Amino acid sequence: MSAAAEALSALAAREWTLGVAESLTGGAVAAELVSVAGASSVLLGAVVAYATPVKQTLLGVDGHLLATQGPVRAEVARQMAVGVRRAVRVDGRDADVGVSTTGIAGPDSPDGQPVGTVHIAAVTPIASRTEAFVFAGDRAAVRSQAVAAALALLSRLARE
Repeated sequence: MSAAAEALSALAAREWTLGVAESLTGGAVAAELVSVAGASSVLLGAVVAYATPVKQTLLGVDGHLLATQGPVRAEVARQMAVGVRRAVRVDGRDADVGVSTTGIAGPDSPDGQPVGTVHIAAVTPIASRTEAFVFAGDRAAVRSQAVAAALALLSRLARE
């Protein structure tokens, strides 16, 4: 079973719906999820908030946090995960779970953090977790590792 199928299965077992907020992964997490037949029973939608201001305007990330600390922070990832739950609301009901990715895939770092720095967050009805990584490799490798880490975090949280 693929990592995406495992995450969807774990979420479905709890009857939880999902929203995905992505920055550096640019929709790759959502693409992995929708490659699984039946994903629509769990995944409500996804937002690619690639530009920093979109994290604030669409996902509700604190503007002061973004202005003073930048978008590649654990707290930004957490706020993105919270915000996407509301952003993909259906019939007045937020998604049960939000997952997000933010980081620096390279080749350059705009704020001095190491290329490969990634923050992933997931928020469920009973837990909130952020994980920080510094992945090795080129841009594609960093993005691929971030997708895998996001799917793994979803699976773990849904099974707790």
